[in-house]
This record gives sequence, C-alpha cells and structure tokens, in this order.
Amino acid sequence: MMRTLQTLAALLGLVIAPTLAADPPKVEGDWEGFMKVSDTASLLMVFHIKKGDDGKLTATCDSPNQASKGVKVSGVTLEKNKLTMTVAANKGEFAATLSDEGSELKGEWNQGGKALPLTLTRPSTKPESLWEGDIKIQAGLKLKIVLRVRSDKDGKLTGRMDSPDQNATGFKVDTVTIDKTTLEFTVKTIAGEFSGKLNEAGTEAVGEWKQAGAAMPLTMKKTDKVSEARRTQMPKGPFPYQEIEVSYPNAASGNSLAGTLTLPKGDGPFPVVILITGSGAQDRDETLMGHKPFLVLADYLTRRGIGVLRVDDRGVGGSTGDHGKATSADFATDVQAGIEYVKTRKDVNAKKIGLMGHSEGGLIAPMVAAKNPDDVAFIVLLAGPGVPGNEILVAQSALIGKAMGGKDEEVAKQVAIAQKMYAEIRTGTDEAAVTKALQALGKEAIGALSPEDRKKTGDAGLKLMEAQIKMIQTPWFRYFLTYDPRPTLAKVKCPVLAVNGEKDLQVPPKQNLPEIEKAVKSGGNDKVTVREFRDLNHLFQTSKTGTPAEYAQIEETFNPDALMVIGDWIAGLK
Repeated sequence: MMRTLQTLAALLGLVIAPTLAADPPKVEGDWEGFMKVSDTASLLMVFHIKKGDDGKLTATCDSPNQASKGVKVSGVTLEKNKLTMTVAANKGEFAATLSDEGSELKGEWNQGGKALPLTLTRPSTKPESLWEGDIKIQAGLKLKIVLRVRSDKDGKLTGRMDSPDQNATGFKVDTVTIDKTTLEFTVKTIAGEFSGKLNEAGTEAVGEWKQAGAAMPLTMKKTDKVSEARRTQMPKGPFPYQEIEVSYPNAASGNSLAGTLTLPKGDGPFPVVILITGSGAQDRDETLMGHKPFLVLADYLTRRGIGVLRVDDRGVGGSTGDHGKATSADFATDVQAGIEYVKTRKDVNAKKIGLMGHSEGGLIAPMVAAKNPDDVAFIVLLAGPGVPGNEILVAQSALIGKAMGGKDEEVAKQVAIAQKMYAEIRTGTDEAAVTKALQALGKEAIGALSPEDRKKTGDAGLKLMEAQIKMIQTPWFRYFLTYDPRPTLAKVKCPVLAVNGEKDLQVPPKQNLPEIEKAVKSGGNDKVTVREFRDLNHLFQTSKTGTPAEYAQIEETFNPDALMVIGDWIAGLK
C-alpha cells in the first residue's frame, strides 16, 4: 500500500518519492528442520503451511523418520513475526520467531513437558547427488538405502538418508565425505556408518555398512533417479466407485479419527467392512515396506460391491490422540466409534457391518464384536492371535531366529532369556525391581552370544538392549503380553473367518488358528471358518522364507487367491 506524503513536505514544494510499506514476511510454504531429541538422535520435522481465501493459516506436519505424513496442525497463528502451531495428535506445540527475510523459523517444540530447540528453514533448491545401494543382511536378504547429498552455502557437504523398504525417509546424515577415492557418511540417529572405496569414474563405492556392531557388505552407486520397487497391485484411478474422506469423534477418549470410505456407485445401502490395522502407528493404508495392503483390500472389496472404511490410527495422519499411551483396549473404542459413524449413513446397510483386523487388529475385532453383537454382522481375522502375546512372541523369536540363519543352540538361549523377561513383566508389581531384573537379563542375552557376535555388537548391542527393555515396559506391550484372546472369542456370536499364511513367522498359524477355532466353538458358535494359505507370510504375500526382512523385496502386496477367498466368504453371508 502507498504511504501518504507528509503535508509539510508538500507545502514546501519538496519532491519526495513515495515509498512502499514493507510487506511482512510470508510464512506460507514448506518448512523443514531437525529436532535434536537426544545426544545422538535427531528427528526431521516438515511443515506445510497454507493461507486460505479467508486469510486464515492452516498446516500439516510430516515426520518422515517415523513414516508419518499429513498430520493435521491446528491453531496456526502469525502475529507480527511470532508463529505458533499445535499438533493435537501428539500434544506438541511449536512457537517460533520468523526472520525478517522470511527464510527461518527459530523456536522450540514443546511436548510432554519437554522443550526442544527446533529451527525450520525453507527446503534447499540446490541440485543433489543421489546414491543408492542394498545392504546385504542375513539369509540372502537385503535392505535398500538412499543417500542424498547437497552442498550448503559454504560448500560443505550435507546429506540425508532414506530407507524406502522401511517406509522411513529423511534421516540426518551427520558427516559425509566424497573425494577422489572415498565415499563415507555417518548417521548417528541409527548408529550407522558407511565407508567405501570409489572407482575411478567416481560412480560406485564398494564398502561396508556398520550398525549396532555388525558389518554388512554395501555397494553405493550414483544415480540420476532413485529406483522404485514394483508394486503391480497398487490401485490406480479413475475408480469405478466412490471415495469419501470422512472424520468422526471417539466420545470415549476425546480423540477424532480420519479415514477414507469407499462405496460402490449408487444409492445403496451397501454392506461395509471396517479395517483394523496391526501393531504400531499405522496409516489408513497400513503402509509397510512400500506396500499398502489395506488400500489393495479396499479396492478389491469395493469393486465386488462391499464398502470399506479404512482409518488412520490415533495420532497418525488426520487422526488425533496419543498412540504411544494407548493399549489394544483403547484402540477397540476407536473401532466402536467407526461403527457408530457408519450407522448414521443412509448409504450403509446397518445390518451388514463387519470388522476385518490384521495381526493386532485380529485381536481387537473380537473385542468389539463380543461387546456389540447387534452391530457387528461378521468378523475376518487376518493373522489374528489365538493365544496370549507372550506365547506368540516366544514362538516368533524362535522361528525368525532360525529363518535368519541362527544356530539352534544360540536361538534356544535367546528364547529362554526372552521367556524370563516376559515372565518378569507379567508377574512383577514393583516397576523399579522389574527394570533391574530386565537389565540383568539383557546383559545375560549379550553374554549368550558367540564371542565373535559379542565382539561385533559391542556397546551398540547394550544400547539396543536398553531401548528394547524400555519398549517392552510400555502400557501397550504389557497389555499385549498378558491378554488372552480366547475368552473373548468364546463370546463372539457372529460368523468368523480366520485366515493365515503357512509361512507367517510373526503369528504362527499352527499355534493360533486351531485355538481361534476352538475358542469360538466353545461358546456355541459353529459359524467359524479357518483357512491356512500355502507359502503366504504375515502380510499374505507369496514368500520364500517368511521373514520380515523379505517383505519389501516381494512385488506382490496381497495374494489374489487370498483376496478371492475373503471376498467370496463375505459375499456368501446371508
């Protein structure tokens, strides 16, 4: 806006060039920065700020290292140069000062009573050099990593690392060196480092990736474009059905859930299946290792005339709430909220609402069905538990250990120690005493390794063990260890389909499917169908080993025969 010329100057006949009022710096756009959460760990935070036609600011937040994207940000305000934002999903708040030139937001991230420095800047537009390679791990398996290198304003090399197979990106590269003979970089957040010898052309570095005491072969090759894994089942539009973005509250917990409802074209009413994710903070597609199994399931079922509601877990994507403090029982109330929501829709047949849960979701579906017999018409358990969590984890440890090439004697020792740890958590009442006992068992686990493996592991192994001990004392883990699904399965009165893969090493079929069938029938419900699919793993992919490390390497997302069996069973219900 033009400023008004001073009257006195005009009277004196002075020629004064009119000046423009300095426009305030803009905050709209993309921002990113690393938040230091410990001496060795930094977390990449990315914010996307927009200004609407009404002048109001809105934003979303990504945490690439945690595979979290599109989390809603509320309370975005900019007063002069002071910006504040709130992320309700994890109860985090960011307060910062916008620099005069609008290129930096310097402030603090507050969460759980802790204030962590966080400075955001505009993403670099400088060209980057790309390197990629596959870490060769045990049993002939591999894990892809990508190195992105740029130079800052002073010419110093900076970098970031992605792990596409783990759906994690943006790890801070603390040091990176590229000269005529060597490519080296370190990633303190995950205690990883690479050192390789460059060829004469400077396009390939052959060396080793070291992490947690282990050294694994890795060859990094320079590329113009990062190669993408083939995912031939990934649905692509336009779709012959409706896609509806939805959100609804969970009155029991005060959080809200966001998801996608797909319905066949027409007025309906249509049967609807609510999908329930497995353990860990999952998005609505249950994105894992580059795969989106829930997106594939939703597409297949909706094309067959069955509506599907898939939802971001609390604290993920568009859903609010604190995922880290919740247990399976808490997640069951989120599913209940989904049922209440779809019942309000005229295009949904309220008499044909079903639940389909994968892994932990297969634990939750019976909880909800048993409490709501009039609202749940059927349940489908995809690799669902049939015994308490501690029994599953013991079997899982043994099976994965052997499949990864572990010696029988060493695997047996580690399993025995795991059993002792789970017993401490299940029976211990004094938290300090339990922690002390777990730490002693952790040292015993390190001592049980072969001398060679113990030397490789070193201090990194102890730190990893400490992190695992902390994790297994969370409310979720304690609940999972002690919860027996069989009494609840005995209360389920609706039709049940329980399916699993022969090569599932995480929820072994021989251990769980018979117990599910037995428990359901013990309550007088004979409407239970059990099916084990040959060569399928925990994700229902056709696999060779069944190990989790293999998931990303498999092109198939969800076996077509398994999809057909599930679809036929639902379609055949009266």
